[in-house]
Formats: sequence, C-alpha cells, structure tokens
Amino acid sequence: MANWSIYKAKEQLTSVSKKYGISVIFFDGRGGPPARGGGKTQKFYASMGPDISNKEIQLTIQGQTISSNFGIIDAAQYNIEQLINAGISNELFSDKKATFTNEEDKLMQQLADEGYKSYVDLKNHAYFVEYLAHASPLRFYSETNIGSRPAKRGASSKLSLNDLRAIPYVGAWSQLKQNITGYYGVGTALKKMEEAGKWDEVKKLYSDSLFLRTLMDNCEMSMKKSFFPLTAYLAEHPKYGEIWHMMYKEFELTVQYVLKLSGCTELMENYPVDQLSITMRERIVLPLLTIQQYALAKVRAMEEQLVQPPVKAMYEKLAMRCSFGIINAGRNSA
Repeated sequence: MANWSIYKAKEQLTSVSKKYGISVIFFDGRGGPPARGGGKTQKFYASMGPDISNKEIQLTIQGQTISSNFGIIDAAQYNIEQLINAGISNELFSDKKATFTNEEDKLMQQLADEGYKSYVDLKNHAYFVEYLAHASPLRFYSETNIGSRPAKRGASSKLSLNDLRAIPYVGAWSQLKQNITGYYGVGTALKKMEEAGKWDEVKKLYSDSLFLRTLMDNCEMSMKKSFFPLTAYLAEHPKYGEIWHMMYKEFELTVQYVLKLSGCTELMENYPVDQLSITMRERIVLPLLTIQQYALAKVRAMEEQLVQPPVKAMYEKLAMRCSFGIINAGRNSA
C-alpha cells in the first residue's frame, strides 16, 4: 500500500504538472531497509514508466547506508552507475503508453487494499505496541545516540505508536528478526486474489510489471532476514502468544505465496550474490541477537520482581551494546 500510494501520488502530480506546463522534480527518501523505501532502488526507478516525471530526480540516502553504498570509490561508482542505468532503462524500454492498464491498476489497488487491511488488523491488536516494547530493545534506542532524531515524538512516558519514529520502529522489528514492516499483509493479499479467482491475472501482472516484481523482491529480502526461532519462546506467552502467532502465520503464508508467484523454491533464489551476503551477515548478527534477548529477559525478570540490583544496569548496557554490533553488521537489515 505504501509503495503503491507513492506511485499513484507521483502519477497524479505528473499529470497535473503537464497540464499546466510546470516542471516537477520528485525528492525521494530512499536507502535504508525496504520497509523505509530502500531495497532495490534502481529497479524501482527503472519501473516507473512514462506516467511519472523523471527528467530530474533527487534522493536522500538514509544515514545508515551512506558509508556502505558510497563509502569507497568502487561502491560509490557501482551504485551511481546503477541509478544512471535505471534512468536510461526507464526511458528506452518503457514500450507501453501507460505503465499499468486500467485492469492492472485496479488489480494493484485490490492487492494494496487487502494487504493494508491485514496490517491494520495487526496494528490495532490490543497488545501490539506493548509486545514491541516488551520483546525488543526499543526502549534503549534513545540511549544509543545513533539516530539523527529522537527515538520518539512528544514527552509522554507512555509509548504510543503515533509517537514512534520510523528508524526505531523498523529497527526494533529488525532486531526481533520479525521484520513485519517489509512483508506483513502480502501473503494475505495474494491469497485473497487466488480465492477470488484472479490468480492468473496476478501471475500475468507479475510477469509484465517490473514494479510488482521489485516489490516482491524487497518483500523476499525482508523475509530472508527474518528468524522467528529467536522469539519462539513468546509463542506460549499468556499475553503475547496470540500476536506472535499472528505474525508467524502471516510470515509463513507470505513465503508460500511469494514463492508460488515467482516459481522459485527458496527466497531470493534469483539473487545468489545478495542471498550469500545476507547469509554471511546473519552468522554475525544471530549470536548478538541471542545475547541481547538473554539480557532483555534478565532485565524484564528483575522489573517484574520490583528489584533494582546493581547487575540490572549491566544487563541493560549489554542489550544496548549488542544493538551497536547488530546495526553495524546488518545494515539495510529490515
């Protein structure tokens, strides 16, 4: 829904600007994990087609990926060439008068609506924010001093979803290895289309549309970096077990339907180099995440017992210091 809404907004602004003879330049926030607009950025630009102004594009790269994408000459040259190639490809190979036909446009909207509804149902769960605060290192983000902005808006001590900024919100799900912001609702949307007898239409759209394929590629990346065994101990939790099972069920459903759509047998099968890169990073990240979850469990146990022994501060610092290593080792990790 987020990516489709941005696409439609750009399409409408381009149409209005052409009508009144105004040059429009889009300034995109890209970089970082797919859930915050990153992922395979060059493929998104290559998929825009003739409906969206692209004479000039400006983009901002999230702080966490500047050094990894542009920190050395070879990496900077490669990534800049990819973006230039995307612009050229979009101009030369957009052989259709419109990126989406009316029927394809309606199908994309249906997929977006169903996926969004599924995500909103999860977000409205009574324990959604509590679960995130309970299981993740979210509370320590403001102390890490690694973001350009405060971890949350407002001065209220009570955590509210509306107060959370994107980086700690997405980052907290990343450090839980659940990454729901990158895939949740996709499996449900695809299943709904199949049940409505529209699977062949979805398959054809996937085959014809680089935009949809890129969305699914980013979805696969988010799931490839997920690891539900890390939080499996919460599956039987009296308060949070239900919401854990909701997320795990959607994860399994999305893996099933994305693979069915792509015809692959494993996630990111078509990107073996990226797949290997993620596997290598996870060898570093997963031990740190396990240590972090142990430290968080110790802190929670002490708080539940209403005790403040000196060792509590050590466990809190351990959880926070693990975040540094996890973020550095797993950049672009959601």
